[in-house]
Amino acid sequence: MDAITSALPPSLLLEPRDINLDGTDLLVHHGLCADNEYRWPLALRFIKGAIHGAIILPVLLHAAFTALIVALDHNVKDLGLPASIVFRNQTSYNRFWDGRNYLTVIITSVRNLTRSFLANSHRSPLADRVETDRIIRILIAILYATKNHLRAGWGAEIIPGTAINPSTGNATLTPEYSDLLPRGLYGCDDRGLGLVLQLTFFIEQYIKKGTDSGYFHAPQASQMQVQLNNMVDAYGKMETIRLTPIPVAHLIHQKQVLALFGGVLPFAMVDKMNYWAIPVVMLVMFTLYGIDAIASQLEDPFGYDRADIKMDYIVEDIRSEISVLLEEWKKAGEQGYDMFVGRRHGAGGGGGRTDRTDHANGGL
Repeated sequence: MDAITSALPPSLLLEPRDINLDGTDLLVHHGLCADNEYRWPLALRFIKGAIHGAIILPVLLHAAFTALIVALDHNVKDLGLPASIVFRNQTSYNRFWDGRNYLTVIITSVRNLTRSFLANSHRSPLADRVETDRIIRILIAILYATKNHLRAGWGAEIIPGTAINPSTGNATLTPEYSDLLPRGLYGCDDRGLGLVLQLTFFIEQYIKKGTDSGYFHAPQASQMQVQLNNMVDAYGKMETIRLTPIPVAHLIHQKQVLALFGGVLPFAMVDKMNYWAIPVVMLVMFTLYGIDAIASQLEDPFGYDRADIKMDYIVEDIRSEISVLLEEWKKAGEQGYDMFVGRRHGAGGGGGRTDRTDHANGGL
């Protein structure tokens, strides 16, 4: 550099005052740079020697965030509930409603089969009546087995006739419906066979035996088969609801959208509402988070939460109902009168039969 300056005329020697304000020097203007390279002004340099590449991403993110706030400021009133929240809530309620309807299908099938079995075996021999009593109890047991199968932890062996631990989903040693099951029955749940399907084999065999014995004619037996098939079909659909949760990708995206919406909503409201934006945002987010929480409870409607299907009460109610039918059927068969028409009094009651229909018709 000293050789270059010594070769220059004195008029071209640079003093500190000869440095231009834009960062260039007179060497550049006279084309006498050491490497003879044209230099851009510092204000125009974006690549070589600059740090723009390191900061461009956060700058763009802030720009996108600002654009989102501007969009919300103009359109927040048109957003309403996020579509993902509404979708999940509707899907969860459909699962709850379908689960309740499928349980009703099973209950209706149990009622129809009970009615048909009792009505057609009213005058049957004692041995056949014992078999009918056994089958009616199995029908009631199917309701308990369905409830426990849907609540059990998958992969845990279920002991037939026992209750399910609500906290673990495993079978307990507490008897719940063991008196309804055939003697000597052993479960195959540890090998992948549910108790509900296992018990339907007894019903199928009873229908076949009743048809062969002449208790049921062919069209009637066919209708019973339809009821039994409807029961198994509803059981399978309830199992599908239990085993098919909402996809995790949808849940993750929904949580992120909900958090983002709540994060930018104050920016959209603070300009016009000032401190009133605080209760308004609280009310909006209370609504959205409440809908999300309700959807979480309704996704599995067969559990023990207060919002779930009251399966315990429903099953116990049907058991009481069918137990009354079975009791009346036994008394009518033993004492020789039709069900629900009359009742024999015990000692001190006249010893005779009181026919309510005769009283209602004036003794005719």
